[in-house]
Amino acid sequence: MPAFKSVLAATLVIALSQPFASFAASDDYDILAPTSGRDPTAAEMVADTLVARPLYAVATVAGTAIFLVSLPFSAIGGNIERSADELMIGPAQGLLTRCLGCIEPLGDGNFERSAE
Repeated sequence: MPAFKSVLAATLVIALSQPFASFAASDDYDILAPTSGRDPTAAEMVADTLVARPLYAVATVAGTAIFLVSLPFSAIGGNIERSADELMIGPAQGLLTRCLGCIEPLGDGNFERSAE
């Protein structure tokens, strides 16, 4: 049974590391502008799904809790809108308005739809 667990663990490590290995070997990746003028790669989408989106979800929930705790102090200081932008809206936009694997949010981050 321990041999089975070792083989299973090794298989999972190899299978899960393949997208990242191809990502590291790609020649067209620009570290300074990873999404400039091109679609995200499969490895970027996998990394976004497994790492970035869960972190943005945690940051949104934690930021909302911190915003609610700090709301009385923000009201006294007169910066409710700025604290809401930084603690809640920023992480929520990163979670909900980016395409899978993209760095920047889609559009200008405005949630209003234009009348066409």
